[in-house]
Order: sequence, then C-alpha cells, then structure tokens
Amino acid sequence: MARISVVIITCNRREQLRETLAHMTSLPESPPIFVADNASGDGTAAMVAREFPGVRLFRLGENLGAVARNIAVAEVATPYVAFCDDDTCWQPGALTRAADLLDEHPGLGSVTGRCLVEPGLAEDPITPELRESPVPGPDWLPGPALLGIMAGLTAVRVSAFREVGGFSTRMWLGGEEELFALDLAARGWWMCWAEDVVIHHTPSKLRDPRHRRRLGIRNTLWTLLLRRPWPAVFRRGREVLRTAPSDGATAAALLDVVRGLPWVLARRKVVPARVEHGLRLLEEPQRNSAARRYVG
Repeated sequence: MARISVVIITCNRREQLRETLAHMTSLPESPPIFVADNASGDGTAAMVAREFPGVRLFRLGENLGAVARNIAVAEVATPYVAFCDDDTCWQPGALTRAADLLDEHPGLGSVTGRCLVEPGLAEDPITPELRESPVPGPDWLPGPALLGIMAGLTAVRVSAFREVGGFSTRMWLGGEEELFALDLAARGWWMCWAEDVVIHHTPSKLRDPRHRRRLGIRNTLWTLLLRRPWPAVFRRGREVLRTAPSDGATAAALLDVVRGLPWVLARRKVVPARVEHGLRLLEEPQRNSAARRYVG
C-alpha cells in the first residue's frame, strides 16, 4: 500500500502545472496525487481531468489559497502527505526517503527537503538556515530541528496535520506555514530538515510579488501576535517593519493587521517555553538571512 500521497494546490498556472504533473505522475513511487484547483480561469481543471485522469481533482469554486490543502488532505488515506506547489517537483526517491524517516521516528511530524532551483540547480537561499538550524532537538531526530516549514518542500504526518487543524483559514496564503509549524511544535511534534530529500523548484513568473509581500508581512505579524510573548512581538515586529519597504504594500499589510486584531487577540495562545527558546535562537540567523528580505 502507498505510504505517502501528494497534494498540489494551483491557480491559473496551467502550463506549469502540466509539466509538474508529468513529472510527479512518472515517479517510481507512483503516489496518489491530489490537485486542488483554486478556481482557475485558464482551463487548468479541464487540462488535469483530460490529461491526468488518475489524479484526484478538486474544482474549487473560489480561491482558498493554502486552505485548499486542507480540503485535499481530508480525503488522503495514506499516513503521510507531501505538499507540492505547481512549480516544485519531488525527485525520484525523495518521497520514499521522507516516508522512511516518518516511519522510523513516530515523534516526527514533518520532514522538509533540500530545494534546488532550476535551471542551474543551485541551493535555495533559505538552505543554510535549515542546514544550520540552532533549534535544540532530541538525539533521535534524523536532521536539524526546525520550527518552520516550507509547504512545497515538506512531507507531513497526516495525523499531526489533522490534530492542529491544517492551515489557518484567515492566513490564506503567504507565510501561512509559520503558524501551522508553531502549532505542531506546541503539541510536541518535531520537524526536521533532510539533505537527501530533494525537490526541484522552477519559480513561476506568474505571481504578484507586491501582493505576496503584503500577505507575508501581514501573516508574519499576525503569527507573532497569536503565538509569541509580548516582548518578542514588539522586538520581532520592529525588525519586520525595519526591513520592509516604505510603500503601499507595507501600509496595506499594516492596515490588514489592525483590522484583524479582534480575531487575533481572541485566539492568542503563547507557545510553550521550550518552543519560545528555539524561536529566540532563530532570531539572529533570520535577521542576517538574505532569503528573508522583503523586496519587490
């Protein structure tokens, strides 16, 4: 029986999704594949149904962002699920390796793989942060301990995913993984990085970087307010705003944060001290990370 399924979310990237599905359906693992189409208007769903009949397709009536993953995972029957974006491709053997690690370590909630960026296959700039993570972890952990994931590069234990309720319906998309990961950690699940779980990324040109930056800033600040002690909220919040461009996208993000305060404060639940300790250790590498600059 299959141990790991693949969930892909997409929106208006028909041609890139076609290439991704051609790759993913040819993998030796032959995983069950689920595609959640976020109300694409370019014929994406019709293409999937026509050209990849073995793929389970969800035709969503509106763009649910990352929450589309929740809908697909609700139908997954395997113990593990690998998230895949429409511009990422898990390499042969990577799904098997991730499933093996999750099999071997029952306390492991997720495995994030090593991302190589097309066309030159250079490591993604975030890689040094993951490889050299200072987060303390147990001796049995098979790789550096993490307190965050990158959804398109990560395999997750389905029971852990369901335990925390999946991705927040309020975050929508853009840094939505941070809250999800902190909730995993707060419930005692460990996350790690694995060098030998390899995913290729061909960054799509069909994106609005300013809008994504707005969502990223909003979701980062909301997550701080939801899960961090007040000194960390103010310290990290100042750092986020210091590095963000002074423009309309940042202003719109701040307005979004203010509008969401009633919801955020009503659901505020600070992470346990051990998780906060790991987050404090991450602050310096994150501050110095070229991969975390707000640009565009």
